[in-house]
Amino acid sequence: MQIIASPSPQLNGSQANQPSLRLLALGDSLIYGFGDPIGGGWVERLRRQWMTPGSPNHALYNLGVRGDGVRQVAKRLENEFRHRGELRNRVPDLIILSVGTNDSPRLARPDGKNFTEFEGFQIGIADLLDRASRLCPVLFVGAVPVDETKMPFLDCLYYNHADQHRYKEATRLACHDRQIPYLDLFDLWMSRGTNWCQAQLTEDGLHPNVSGYQTLLQDILNWEALQQWIGETEVVITHA
Repeated sequence: MQIIASPSPQLNGSQANQPSLRLLALGDSLIYGFGDPIGGGWVERLRRQWMTPGSPNHALYNLGVRGDGVRQVAKRLENEFRHRGELRNRVPDLIILSVGTNDSPRLARPDGKNFTEFEGFQIGIADLLDRASRLCPVLFVGAVPVDETKMPFLDCLYYNHADQHRYKEATRLACHDRQIPYLDLFDLWMSRGTNWCQAQLTEDGLHPNVSGYQTLLQDILNWEALQQWIGETEVVITHA
C-alpha cells in the first residue's frame, strides 16, 4: 500500500521554513538529462533551483543511467536508496521513478522482438514498484514520445509509438493498482501534435532537447502529485 505524505506547506515570500526533503530521481536517460547541454535535464534544472539562497533546502539526487531498463533500475534500487540518506542515517523521503522506454524498442528490424518481452516487463515493473514502495513513497514520471521517422536508434533499435503506448499503459495500470501517482507525459505530449513533439527532441529522435527539457520540467512542476511534496515552484528558464 502506498503511503501518502502530507502536503508541504504552501509558503508566501521566503521559503526558509519549508521542511527539507531528500529526493531520489531514479531511472534512464530522461532522468540523466541526455540531450540538454545547457541545463543538464529536468532533474538538474530543478536541483539547481534548490541551491540558491532563500530556496527550500531540498536535496535532489540524479540517479539516471543511460540505457537502463526496468531490470537494471530494480537491481540498483535498494543500494542507491540506502546511500542517500545524508545526516544521522536518515533515509530519503521520496523516490521519483522514470523507466520503460529502453524496454520497448524492437531489435534489428521494425517487427523484431522487443528488447524486454512484454510479459517480462509487466513482472519487472510490478516488482520494482512493490520494492520501491516498501522503502518510501513513490512517484512515477512516464516517457515522452519518440520521433519514429528518425529510427533506428544506434542502427539497431526501432522505437515506435505503438510499443511505447503499450509499455506505458502497463506501467500506468501497475501504478494505479498500487496508488502510486503516474504522470502520463506520452499522452500529454501527443495531445500537442506530432510537429510540436518532434521539435522538442534531439536529432536522434529519442531524447528531449533543451526546449524539450524546459517543457518537461514545467509539466512535472505542474503535476499536483509533486506539488503536494514541494509546493508550487517557479521555473527558471535557461537559454542557450
